[in-house]
Order: sequence, then C-alpha cells, then structure tokens
Amino acid sequence: MKNQFHGLRTTIYKVPDLSKAKAWYRKILGIDPYFDESFYVGFNVGGFELGLIPGDGKTHGAGGVTAYWGVDDVQKTFEHLIAAGARAEEDPHDVGGNIVVGAVKDPWGNPFGLI
Repeated sequence: MKNQFHGLRTTIYKVPDLSKAKAWYRKILGIDPYFDESFYVGFNVGGFELGLIPGDGKTHGAGGVTAYWGVDDVQKTFEHLIAAGARAEEDPHDVGGNIVVGAVKDPWGNPFGLI
C-alpha cells in the first residue's frame, strides 16, 4: 500500500464544558473559533486544527485527546488499519461539509484518528 498519510491535520480535545473551554482557548490563542456549534468548536492555529468537542464525562484530559492524520480515503485507510490489528474507536462518518473522520485504537490502546 502506497504511503497514504499526508501529515497531522487536527487535534481534538474532549472537554466537560464546551462553553468554558471555548472561552479559555479563545483567550490563550488570541483568536476566535472559525467554526462554533454546540457539537464542535474549531480554531485554525497556524494552519492546523484545534477542535473541541463535548466529552462523555469519562474521557477528557490526557485520555481524551485524538490527533487526526490526513488521508486520501478515510474508509479505505480505516479498513487497512483494522486488518493490521487496530480496533475500531470511531467508525468513519461525515461530520459536515464532506469532511469524513474516523478513528481506531492501535494495538496498545492509543487513539489514531483519520480525516
């Protein structure tokens, strides 16, 4: 399989209070989010995405961070990773604007996102 990874694109933080986290990141980054909805807040930080999503109450903090790697085909790469021993964490799905994301856990339990 040819190298299909294009580099790191997005880091997602799960937070227990989206509104408070948005205000804090707005203050420390010195910029407003370019995308601001109840399910996702996105900041463009030097050409990279820092995203905030509501946490599930169990996985915020260090255990709630997922980095998303840019790929040509999320579904195909997801299937390749599963075949190589990864476990499904977030099935590929469209999050709006034809942006498809998915995530697996590597054999050691580390999250590995695809976008």
